[in-house]
Amino acid sequence: MRPHRADLPNLVVFDHPLIQHKLTYIRDRATSFRPFRALLYQIAGLMVFEVTRSFPTAEVRVATPLEETTGRRLAGTITVVPVLRSGLGMAEGILEVMPEARVGHLGLARDEETLRPIAYLKRLPKHLDAGPVILVDPMLATGGSAVAAIEMLRDAGARDLRMICLVAAPEGVVRLRDQHPDVMIYAAALDRGLTERGFIMPGLGDAGDRMYGTT
Repeated sequence: MRPHRADLPNLVVFDHPLIQHKLTYIRDRATSFRPFRALLYQIAGLMVFEVTRSFPTAEVRVATPLEETTGRRLAGTITVVPVLRSGLGMAEGILEVMPEARVGHLGLARDEETLRPIAYLKRLPKHLDAGPVILVDPMLATGGSAVAAIEMLRDAGARDLRMICLVAAPEGVVRLRDQHPDVMIYAAALDRGLTERGFIMPGLGDAGDRMYGTT
């Protein structure tokens, strides 16, 4: 049975018309890799405004051309961590809006037999506890890769964690709710569910293949 949204307090789904407009194009199998990459970039840039709403800020004094005034700047060090390879396209859209963020990389591949994630790369900045960490992956399916990534980030010191994905399956959201309830998930859509092989339905296919034209 598909859970009700009320049972998923760890999920925020964006219903903004512009995001939904672009999501419809990115789902379309007729959309080729070049516009797919552009749409992924654009959607991530739109989503990050809401994702960062709760980021802490600090007051600073700044001199305008006319006088001094008080402004606010982000406090702490922000780190964006895409899951390779499909997370790269979304990370670039986030960095366009937030170029001051550091970037880490996690390489996780799914074993097609067991559906379990296998880590093949871990390159993270130091002191992840210095500020918010945004985990980026277009697809949240079984939740296996997301849980593995979160545990790797926790082990590296991350404390303030949140995740951005394009489409999520209820199974993955429930798994994160149960295992990492403090990690908020931000998605453009909550899809129907998973196939027996762990693919999201209706989904949008393999995001990495569609980004790079390797379908």
